[in-house]
Amino acid sequence: MAIWANILISIAGAIIAFSMLIEMIKVLKSGNFGVDLLAIISVTATIIAQDYWAALIILIMLTGGDSLEDFASKKASADLSMLLDNSPKVAHIITDNTIKDVAADEVPVGSTILIKPGEVVPVDGIISEGTSSFDESSMTGESLLIKRSIGDHLISGALNTDRPVNLKTEKLAQDSQYQTLVNLVKTANLKPARFVRLADQYALPFTIISILIGVIAAIIAKDPHRFVQVVVVASPCPLILAAPVAIVSGMSRVTRHGIILKTGTALEKLAKAKSAYFDKTGTLTQGELAVKDLVSTSNLTKPQLVQLFYNLEINSNHVMGKAITNYAQKEKATDSLEFTEIKEITGQGIEAHYGEQLVKIGALNFATKKESELAKYAGKNLEYSQVFLSIDEIVKGYVLLADQIRPEAQITIKDLQQNGIKNIAMITGDHKATAQKISSALQISKVYAECRPQDKIRLIEDTPKDERPLIMVGDGVNDAPAIAAADVGIAMGATGASAASQTADVVIVKNDLHTILNAIEISRYTMKIARESVMIGIVICIVLELICATGVVPVIIGALLQEVVDTASILWALRARVSKEKLKKASLAS
Repeated sequence: MAIWANILISIAGAIIAFSMLIEMIKVLKSGNFGVDLLAIISVTATIIAQDYWAALIILIMLTGGDSLEDFASKKASADLSMLLDNSPKVAHIITDNTIKDVAADEVPVGSTILIKPGEVVPVDGIISEGTSSFDESSMTGESLLIKRSIGDHLISGALNTDRPVNLKTEKLAQDSQYQTLVNLVKTANLKPARFVRLADQYALPFTIISILIGVIAAIIAKDPHRFVQVVVVASPCPLILAAPVAIVSGMSRVTRHGIILKTGTALEKLAKAKSAYFDKTGTLTQGELAVKDLVSTSNLTKPQLVQLFYNLEINSNHVMGKAITNYAQKEKATDSLEFTEIKEITGQGIEAHYGEQLVKIGALNFATKKESELAKYAGKNLEYSQVFLSIDEIVKGYVLLADQIRPEAQITIKDLQQNGIKNIAMITGDHKATAQKISSALQISKVYAECRPQDKIRLIEDTPKDERPLIMVGDGVNDAPAIAAADVGIAMGATGASAASQTADVVIVKNDLHTILNAIEISRYTMKIARESVMIGIVICIVLELICATGVVPVIIGALLQEVVDTASILWALRARVSKEKLKKASLAS
């Protein structure tokens, strides 16, 4: 029986050693020196030396390595799995005072649905009846409950914690926030691409040191068996596991902050980032125009002018029109006026008749064709968007509109600079005056205005190597090419699905620009833990090799000691799941 056992172990060992040799050759072809060579040597040496029990332990350790990685990775990615598992499946549609349960993906836009306490909102919409508190942490990272009432927007994925509410749906389930996030998570690569083999950069010196210790020990002791005693503890299994476990742990942690990291490579680059380029509209600003001033250039009073604007813009769906009607409502200047022949000219403005007079609102060259009027107002207030009102081609007043800077934008730029990202720029398609106004307020020295998508790509590609990796942050379809061209593309995805989110390496789900700092901080901490995990494995291995070189440790015990290295490396790598602050608190508590 012993002979057959030895034969089986020898065959199994040969198969595993050969398969590892094939993998090592692939790694060598890619330009890296793999640590698998030590595993091959340790398996082969124990079989040749006929230490079959030690060979069996090493084989169990190597074949069990994948299982250990799967266990640690599942633990690390538990938050991602929970997100997918909690996807809302059913919606309660209210029709004619009756409630009918249907599949969430079959709810038409404009339906009224009931959200019961304890249920997840299945579709984006507006509350039409009721008030309740909602847990939006899975979507935005906000830990506090948010109170929502009639007229408030609700995002799918929010958990109703208090009372039933009725919701009028605005989107299909497939276009809603939660499904957008789920789709991004499903496409996330939880097996980091290049950095999985972090140990390979230490492979050559570690392999040389291990073999030298074994050879010297065998020469001094004049016993070839001493070489086996040394290399048996030099198996790289824990080193191969440590880096991916740490990285998957870090990817799990950023998800809890409202960030989706699609690949481990993106996490590595984010940790090393030196430059950050920002789009303006919707990224550094809120992407919503607001009236900054209303100027009368005639004998019309301000209320009269607002009423004229309101009565025409109420017919428009343009973003500027909405901003003006909102302003008029705040000013309570919404009296109805008798306009006839109202006509909207796409991309230009609106014209109508007020009695015998022709009234126009829109761009200057639409509002009037008179050269004297054009000369009077052209080239002024270029830092604002402008809407002019004319009566019979004479300008009677104009509105100045501006995008609102995000309240957290200034502190975000300042914190990025303080955290080592010195090269910060804003690239936008807006004209120079508008761009300069925003950049000055945010203290961004580099500004590239009037950029087309291809110009943005060129700016990114021309960035010197010593200023890379480079982050590009944007939110719109026009930002997608630049986001794809950057080393790390970041999309502000809080407003829903877009080409930017699909192209980006990182998606910020929480509508907060400062979240980028969290992503960078967690990435840096994760990479620090990954390196420490690898180094811990190497140091413990070398210490064990030196002990085994004295001959005091039998081969079988040396093989068992390898599990010490496994355990230490994996446990240290799992620290990446927890913030530094929590680790400090736990240490103080103990």
